[in-house]
Amino acid sequence: MALKIRLTRMGSKKRPFYRIVALDSATRRDGRALEYIGHYNPMVEPAEITVNAERLEYWSKQGATCSDSVRTLLKKVQK
Repeated sequence: MALKIRLTRMGSKKRPFYRIVALDSATRRDGRALEYIGHYNPMVEPAEITVNAERLEYWSKQGATCSDSVRTLLKKVQK
């Protein structure tokens, strides 16, 4: 089972809101997540990014890899 940390889209039409989730890589984009790690709201200025670092580290130790978009968001959080 390959684990991924990626975004799942929430919100209404033209008002996106994303959750950062850990799930199996074969699961569809909006499928059931193993755990919600944080969220990303691009509709506010500045964009709101919240991440539970403890759970992110846990899933990374379990072998989960971040998607490119999540990796970019995490770099913004660390600055």
